[in-house]
Amino acid sequence: MTETLTWRLLRDLKTSEFTEAGDTWHEVSNRSESDRARVDRAMSAKLRETQESESAEAALGRLKRLSRNFQYLHSECGLIRTALNGLAGDLTEPQNQLKQALADAAALHFTVHEDGSVSYPAAEVEDVTGAKQNAPGGTTRGDSRLPLEPPGPGAGGRPSLYPGYSGFKPLNPNAAKAQDVADRIARAVRSAREIDARYARTLHGLRAEKGLDVTEATLKDVFRDTADVRSAAGTHLGAAVPEDKSPAERKKWWDGLTDEQRQEYLEVAPDLIGGLDGIPAAARDEANRNYLPVLIDDLSRRDGDDAETKLNALRMLQGKLNEPSDPPMFLLGIGDEGNGRAIVSYGNPDTARNVSAYVPGLGTRLDDEFVEDTMKRAQDTAKGARRFDPSSASIVWLGYDAPQNVDVMTKGDAERGAPAYNRFMEGLSVSHQSKDPHVTAIGHSYGSLTVGTAAKQSGGIPGVDDIVLLGSPGVDAQKAEELGVGKDHVFVGAADNDPVTHLPSKDEAALGWVTGGPVGVLVGRDLYDIDNDDVYFGKDPASEAFEARRFKVDDGPRMIFDAGKFDAHSQYFTPELDRVGATNIAMIVAGRPDGITTEEHR
Repeated sequence: MTETLTWRLLRDLKTSEFTEAGDTWHEVSNRSESDRARVDRAMSAKLRETQESESAEAALGRLKRLSRNFQYLHSECGLIRTALNGLAGDLTEPQNQLKQALADAAALHFTVHEDGSVSYPAAEVEDVTGAKQNAPGGTTRGDSRLPLEPPGPGAGGRPSLYPGYSGFKPLNPNAAKAQDVADRIARAVRSAREIDARYARTLHGLRAEKGLDVTEATLKDVFRDTADVRSAAGTHLGAAVPEDKSPAERKKWWDGLTDEQRQEYLEVAPDLIGGLDGIPAAARDEANRNYLPVLIDDLSRRDGDDAETKLNALRMLQGKLNEPSDPPMFLLGIGDEGNGRAIVSYGNPDTARNVSAYVPGLGTRLDDEFVEDTMKRAQDTAKGARRFDPSSASIVWLGYDAPQNVDVMTKGDAERGAPAYNRFMEGLSVSHQSKDPHVTAIGHSYGSLTVGTAAKQSGGIPGVDDIVLLGSPGVDAQKAEELGVGKDHVFVGAADNDPVTHLPSKDEAALGWVTGGPVGVLVGRDLYDIDNDDVYFGKDPASEAFEARRFKVDDGPRMIFDAGKFDAHSQYFTPELDRVGATNIAMIVAGRPDGITTEEHR
C-alpha cells in the first residue's frame, strides 16, 4: 500500500495527466504497428520477391526479429495506455468522495488536518433540565479499518463516540458530523491507496528487461500481461459496457467510442465485447480471436473430461481460424459455459445481402464433432447460396445448451435458448450495413424447436424473412402460420428415413410401450393420432396439416435395413450426400425459393 498518498495529494491530483501520458504511449503503440506493417509488407515482402541467397535469408531473419520487436512494442505500449486510463478512471470516485467530504467540512467550519483528523467547534446545547450549556469542541480521526462502503441504515456503523453511554446522543452535535467527515476522508484515501498499489504492480509487470530478446515465446506471454491489465482495469472498462441494454443501444454506444477506445476494449477486454449482440461482426471477430488463446490457456489449467473436450475443440477451432477459408470465417461468439458456446459465420453477416443463422440440435456441444461436422454444414450452406447470389453468409449458432440424447428432450432447453437466439438475430439486424437484408432462420433437429419457440415469442424472430426446419421432431406449433413469417415462408426438409422426424408424441409413446414395445408404439399412434401427423413436439412440420412448404431431400439410408442408424438425420446440408436437399436449402438462403424442388406432404 502506498502510504505516501495523503488526502492533500489525492485532492490535488490531476487525473488528466495520467490520460495524457496514456495518449503518448498510444502514439508509440500506433507508430510501432505502422513500422511493423512497413517491415512486413514492404521490406520483407520485396526482399522475398527479388532475392534468393543466404545473405537474403539472413536479412529476412533480422527483419523478422525487427517485426517482432515492433509487435511487442505495439502490444505492451497499448497495455500501458489502458492501465493509465484505468488508473485515472478508478481514482476519480475516491477523489470525488474526498472533495465532497472536504466541502462538507468547510460548510460546517471544521478544520481538516494534515493527518486527516477533523476538528470541530464548540456548540451551545441544552442539558436534561433545559438549561443551555457550552459543549466543548474537539478533534476526531477517521478509522482506516472501516469498510470502504459506509454502513447502510440499521447496519450497525462504528462504535459510540462516548463508550459507556451508547444510549445517549453526543453532547456536542458537531462531534458526530465531524466523525462522519473524518471517516469519509479515511475511506477515500484508503480506497485511492489500494487502487494506486494495484496499478503500480500492474505497470511494474509491464516493464521490459534491458536487452530483452523478443522471441515467439515472448509474444505468447503478451496475453498474460493483457490479463494482468484487465484484472487491474476491469472496473474501469466494464463499468461502461451496456450489458443490460438492447442490441440497438449497444450499437449506439460502440459507434460513440473513439477508435482508440474501441481498440482498447478489443485488446484488453475482448471477452466483454465478443459476445455483445449489436456490436459489428468485424469487431466481434477481432475480440473473440483475441480472447480465444486466453480461454484456451484457462481451460488448459482445469481438470476433468469436460474441460479437455472443450479445450480440444477450441484448439481445433483456432487452427481453422489460422488457415485460409472460403468463405472467410468470422468468430462471433465463444465461451465455456454449459456445454460450450461457439458462433461462427462463413462470410461477413453485416455486409452480405443474404444471411442465414442455423441452430444445431440434439447432441450438439463444443467438441471435435462440432468443429469438424457442424461448422461444415454452415460452410456448405454459404458456398451453396453463393452459387445463386455471391453476397451470402451463413452462421452456425451454438448459443444455448441442446439436449444430449433423446431421453432428456424437453421444451426447457428450447425455451431457454429462444430468447438468446432472438437477441442475437436482433443484433444482426442492428449491425447490418443495409436496411433490408434477406435473413433465414434454420433449425435442425432439436434446433428446429428452438427456432420455432423463438418465432412464437412476441414480435417473432427479429429481421427474419424465411424459416427452414430440417429433421424436426416438431416445433410446438400446429400450423406454420404460428411462426410469424407466413406459411409460404416456412420450409421443411424431412427425410423419410430420418427417425427424429417420426418420433411419436409422448402420449403415443407412453401407450405404445405399455402395449408392447415398438409395435405397440404404432398401435398407440393409430389410437391417438388418426392422421398420423403428430410427432414428439406437436404437429409434424412435413405434414399437410402443418401447411408449410416441403422441399425434396434425399431419403437417406434406412435405419435398420441399411444400418444407417441416424445417418439420414445428419446429411441435409451435405452436397456429397444430399445434393438436392443441400441445393434447396442454398436457394432459400439466397432468396430464390421459387427454384426449389418440392415434395408431397406426409
